Amino acid sequence: MTIEATIQAPVQVESTPKITYEEFLARADEDAHVEWVNGEVIVQMTAKPLHQDVLNFLNHLLDTFVRFFGLGKVFTAPMQMKATPQGPGREPDLLFVARAHLDRVLETHLDGPADLVVEIVSDESVSRDLDEKFVEYQEAGIAEYWIIDPRPRRKRAWFYRLDERGQYQPVPLTPDGVYRSTVVPGFWLNVNWLWGDELPDPLTTFAEIVGFSDEMKNALRALKEQAR
Repeated sequence: MTIEATIQAPVQVESTPKITYEEFLARADEDAHVEWVNGEVIVQMTAKPLHQDVLNFLNHLLDTFVRFFGLGKVFTAPMQMKATPQGPGREPDLLFVARAHLDRVLETHLDGPADLVVEIVSDESVSRDLDEKFVEYQEAGIAEYWIIDPRPRRKRAWFYRLDERGQYQPVPLTPDGVYRSTVVPGFWLNVNWLWGDELPDPLTTFAEIVGFSDEMKNALRALKEQAR
């Protein structure tokens, strides 16, 4: 048998036809968690309970704060963000759009960068959140990027802000684990809230951030108990 006879013909692999972002928006189910990257539709894995618990806590806490002070709007995935005209269409876990930029919120997606993006790390999203999206969000001019990794034996968080050169710089936490946002004025987050066996109540945590009295906090707890 000759060498030539042992060479197999190349396998013909069918490639998925690329689509435009406009076609993607027209076809996408609003409940599906999908992203558009270089003309291809990327379906995201179903989130695990821990991921959703942390997302729900942060969403309720940040949304309550933003609504209370009239600072803008908070969205969770699936919410399409086309941060730059040439870039991909992403669906961040959580994003905040300041009141001055609400004109970017269209009927189908966010047309432009959010002011704050939060990604919650899962097993399949590590490189995407820490590498791909880090570069994309930096180039898009997203002022703050939070990466929360609540997975067992990790339990870590990174907070980045754009500097005057448009580069992300890590922001250290205070000794007691607090990060203070500059994009959401007055908002702060203690990362230790995220690592407990049970996440705290978002409403009473909001009261702590705002500085309500103990009497007011107790009243909020009582109202919550009555609602159960």
